Amino acid sequence: MTYQVSRNVQMYGPYTLEDLQRYVASGNVLLTDMAKSEDMPDWVPVAPILGTAGIPGSAAPGGATPTPAYAAPANYPQPTGIGYPDPPNLHWALELVLGFFTCGLFVVVWNLVIATWSNRIQPTSKALLLYIAATVLIVLNLGSSWTFFIALSHHVHPHHNVLGNLIGLVTWVVRLIARFTLRDTLEQHFNGPEPIGLRLNAVMTFFFGGIYFQYKLNEINEMKQALRYRSAVS
Repeated sequence: MTYQVSRNVQMYGPYTLEDLQRYVASGNVLLTDMAKSEDMPDWVPVAPILGTAGIPGSAAPGGATPTPAYAAPANYPQPTGIGYPDPPNLHWALELVLGFFTCGLFVVVWNLVIATWSNRIQPTSKALLLYIAATVLIVLNLGSSWTFFIALSHHVHPHHNVLGNLIGLVTWVVRLIARFTLRDTLEQHFNGPEPIGLRLNAVMTFFFGGIYFQYKLNEINEMKQALRYRSAVS
């Protein structure tokens, strides 16, 4: 089992239980720092996770408690996540419902919102450009399909919609590339400047795209808000 450690809204880790014991003993992790494993529903202080007996060298001569150094573990780089805008926070279920009632158009628009935000945190990402290209192709595909159905409604036998099929295929490919580009952008950011150990499943990305991303972004926002609240009251 591994643990994420949080201090002042910054994330460190993941660390094993032995890592935590060693870093607490060296003073690089504080007993008051918050920690959480994947199996834990809430963030808790490091102290109850380790227990008094699990903290080697925690007592100084004479029974005094040593004052730990307020620093990140030496083998993990200092994060630079302060100042980054929070992710879009529309609930993923609401995105799904709105997408259903708009025949998927809302999901297309919301993908652009997420990609625009990702471009702010990672300006070198190509996700936004790819999503814009995919949106343009979707509009062209809709126009081609609309022309096809208008011809049918006027009892005119239209030519086989080869162009529409080609645009549809290209649209699907570009959207898929955009999804995985955005996936890479999110993982790079949330394992670098804001290191929370984000991992995005490739199968979920393939089938659910932006709805899956928004589900993960909702979790990240909940985590950030909880940590800010604990920092404010501590």
